[in-house]
Amino acid sequence: MGKVYLVGAGPGDPELITVKGLKCIQQADVILYDRLINEQLLSYAKRDADLIYCGKLPNYHTMKQETINHFLVKHAKRGKYVTRLKGGDPFLFGRGGEEAQALIKHRIPFEIVPGVTSGIAVPAYAGIPVTHRDFSGSVAFVTGHRRLDATDAVQWEHLAKGVDTLVIYMGVKHLPFICKQLQLYGRQPQTPVAVIQWGTLPEQKTIVATLHTIADAVRKNCISNPSIIIVGEVVQLHEQLQWFETMLEEKIAHGMR
Repeated sequence: MGKVYLVGAGPGDPELITVKGLKCIQQADVILYDRLINEQLLSYAKRDADLIYCGKLPNYHTMKQETINHFLVKHAKRGKYVTRLKGGDPFLFGRGGEEAQALIKHRIPFEIVPGVTSGIAVPAYAGIPVTHRDFSGSVAFVTGHRRLDATDAVQWEHLAKGVDTLVIYMGVKHLPFICKQLQLYGRQPQTPVAVIQWGTLPEQKTIVATLHTIADAVRKNCISNPSIIIVGEVVQLHEQLQWFETMLEEKIAHGMR
């Protein structure tokens, strides 16, 4: 019997992989990897390792979840050490829990290797702390990939009033709806909002506006997924603390001289 490692690859910057996560890549016989992992990480794999792409796009699945589960079980039963490489953290909107349940069902040994989640790392690369003593004492992580039901007033009211900072994953498609619901249930239209595309990578781009204007700003700037949306007063700190995009601009400027 082999073993499966459910590994978080981090948010994009390959240097944000954990030491244990890197060891799992280096020692794996089989690696099943997602669309949003940085493929530079695969260069650390053994030369004879099997690399299996199983990434998903919105409304199009290269490999269904049931098939991924099947491959994990199949290769482990053949005595292979399998690394399931997932963007961010495997247990935060990563279906790692479902995969672990499938392994339990088939009595496959496994370990969970947490990763740096994009909901914290991407705002940090934009100079936005998700909590701050002066602005935010609570934070909620929300998936925007599927449209929340507009009739679920309790949930929307909680998100609008009960949490200082909202971190929304993959929500660009439904951003107008999200902004409308948050305002409807009590969030002020002037609440600062940031949308960060391709966070932690050289292509990173940050758009800052308000809850009332951010949807138009995103549309005008042609922002799409993968993006992280931050709603809350902590967004004010972006202008002061932004370091990564400033560093990139300085590198470009030096290169042009």
